[in-house]
Amino acid sequence: MENVELKNLAMLVRYSILVSTTAAGSGHPTSSLSATDLMTTLFFAYLRADLDNPNNPDNDRVIFSKGHASPLFYALYAAAGKITEKELLKLRTFDSPLEGHPVPRFRYSEAATGSLGQGLSVGVGEALALKMNHESRIMNTEKKQTIHNSVFSIQYSIPRVYVLLGDGELAEGSVWEAAASASFYRLNHLVAICDINGLGQSRETMYGTDASVYQKRFAAFGWETIVIDGHDIKEIEKAFNQALVAKDKPTAIIAKTAKGKGVSFLENKQGWHGKVLSLSECDAAVKELGNFDKNMRGSVGMPERVNHESGMMNTEKKQTIHHSQFSIQYSSDKPTATRKAFGNALVRLGAVDPSMVVLDGDVGNSTYTELFGKQYPERFYQLFIAEQNMVGVGLGMSKRGLHVWLSTFACFLTRAFDQIRMAALSGGDIKICGSHAGVSIGADGGSQMGLEDIAMFRAVFGSTVLYPSDAVSTERLVEQMAKQKGIVYVRTTRNETPILYDAKENFPIGGSKTFLLPHAVEAVATIVAAGITLYEALAAQKTLMEEGIHVRVIDCYSIKPIDEKTLQKAAEDSKAMIVVEDHYPEGGLGEAVWSALNVKFVHLAVRKTPRSGKPEELLHYEEIDREAIVKTVRTLIKK
Repeated sequence: MENVELKNLAMLVRYSILVSTTAAGSGHPTSSLSATDLMTTLFFAYLRADLDNPNNPDNDRVIFSKGHASPLFYALYAAAGKITEKELLKLRTFDSPLEGHPVPRFRYSEAATGSLGQGLSVGVGEALALKMNHESRIMNTEKKQTIHNSVFSIQYSIPRVYVLLGDGELAEGSVWEAAASASFYRLNHLVAICDINGLGQSRETMYGTDASVYQKRFAAFGWETIVIDGHDIKEIEKAFNQALVAKDKPTAIIAKTAKGKGVSFLENKQGWHGKVLSLSECDAAVKELGNFDKNMRGSVGMPERVNHESGMMNTEKKQTIHHSQFSIQYSSDKPTATRKAFGNALVRLGAVDPSMVVLDGDVGNSTYTELFGKQYPERFYQLFIAEQNMVGVGLGMSKRGLHVWLSTFACFLTRAFDQIRMAALSGGDIKICGSHAGVSIGADGGSQMGLEDIAMFRAVFGSTVLYPSDAVSTERLVEQMAKQKGIVYVRTTRNETPILYDAKENFPIGGSKTFLLPHAVEAVATIVAAGITLYEALAAQKTLMEEGIHVRVIDCYSIKPIDEKTLQKAAEDSKAMIVVEDHYPEGGLGEAVWSALNVKFVHLAVRKTPRSGKPEELLHYEEIDREAIVKTVRTLIKK
């Protein structure tokens, strides 16, 4: 495409940014304008993607880590003819998928972004998944296409992953965790596009427009670096051409730009971050853009065609895990740690699920994910001690169809909570194990004890939280996890624990197990426990039995969802309910049980996936506005 066409398309994109944000009355036009030339050139000269089929595994991927530049993101697809101007003018409205920051409601969004510093990790995950699929396709094709004793190897490149980053988010440590892992895995098909406009939200960014600082940092992390004028189309093209031939290294294009580029009264002006133009200001800005054809549209190149069935990933196909496939054997007289049972279960799952990958944070010999790594080294990824990046990478892999499992100590997952909540918002399917949970780990001390993890994962939208007590229940719950969508968390214990259950026992999510001693009369109390405290509860049950006090014990292995029916029945039949847990009281098993039992109040809260909209619309949507309150009160007083 000639430069003149790209320049005209860039003007069209700028026009869309200005009119859509002005119509919305909110947004980030200046942050979008600074990266317009970079991303217009990428889209209409270098990107290879079938826009009518966003899930095509051969598409290049584009991630806006700089999520507040969503007006630019949407304007590019409008310039490609995939969004109408009428749709653009609904930016940030309740019924529009064009939210204030990209989310999967918009079909071209790879993941939810906008919590800055996370997009590069997602890009690393997508790049690893695409590389894994590429290598699998080559291997499968070479096995199948043997003619006259000659092997016909297919020749095609790995789809590329482009991540737009703002200079403000380059202060985030998670960016550099991702940069380190990208160079470690030699992801030469990953390109970071750094928009160095020098202005943050409240002041100049840490290093302003000194691109040399970022150049040195990316180079130190093992990246190929290219410093350019981010508004010179020829320099931009040269940089993308150079990135196409990168060998064994990811590429960072470090572009010096002007915030608000294209509008004189916005360019390099502080105080415009997150501020939109009035109608009159918008008219003046559009006039400054000059003459261009509002009806022109750019074309995005199509990807290379390959046999999609030959790869490892096929998002339309799901592995069916049958109970009978898991023949597990644990001796009743040999205690086994649930963390080891978790590792054993991963090995069994890996045998029937070729799309399964396991990520480790350099604790695989403690969490026993190393068992999977030894059995399936090509599907085991070491992310080292960088938990935020590990979760982000897991999300990227999940979005490309891989079945992702990751593990570290429960306490270390707390630092990745933002990545976990964004993974849930992105619709990611990630199975997470937190080991060494609770004070029961012993001598290592408080810094190593996961005592907030249940509360954290219970708070994640749509999550599942499990806490097995013995090796059998662990393996069966891991089997259930494989079938469950969303963020699924299992808490495991460091210490060896006795085998309680028969291998034929079922452990459905949302269930529980009840223990009553033989020949006991009606229980006068109920003890609810999970994991390590279940054994304490069972020991207490025997002691009380000797005193003539009969109690039931409930193994509440599924904390979210919880077995409300069983708990409510137990509460009705008991004089007392006791919950014992190896977790802080706030947000743990006790509050989960309390929530299931308390019938004296109705809990109105945020229960739907949030979206952009007016405050009053969202309050009504979530049923936490005055109308919902009045309706609830009227209903209750009639009972």
